[in-house]
Amino acid sequence: MEKHKKFKNFFIKNIFAVMVGFVNGFFGGGGGLICVPTLEKVYKLDTKTAHATTVSIMLPLSIISSIIYIVHSKMNIFNTLAVTIGSVIGGLIGAFALKKSNSKFIKWLFIAILFAAGVRMVV
Repeated sequence: MEKHKKFKNFFIKNIFAVMVGFVNGFFGGGGGLICVPTLEKVYKLDTKTAHATTVSIMLPLSIISSIIYIVHSKMNIFNTLAVTIGSVIGGLIGAFALKKSNSKFIKWLFIAILFAAGVRMVV
């Protein structure tokens, strides 16, 4: 019975992993919106660790997706480089802010951002 439970747990975790990869490849960096709650609920990580782990997971996924988009001429390299400079600066600020913030604040901020994004998609 224990072997069956371990297999089921492994299977469920990998289904979520495939979903995260699909959403990231399809929507860009949107895989993080699924990855953070998955790491918290399914993998039982604390909030800060889930957010930090998500960033590490998104890096290889984004590189692979970028290569596919470049090969199919679906990416404007000039715009990508221009936005990357600001994103790197914002990423550094965000990483330091995550380190200093408490988990409860991070969780509520994430909920607020998800809610705002949802409203923006509908309106």
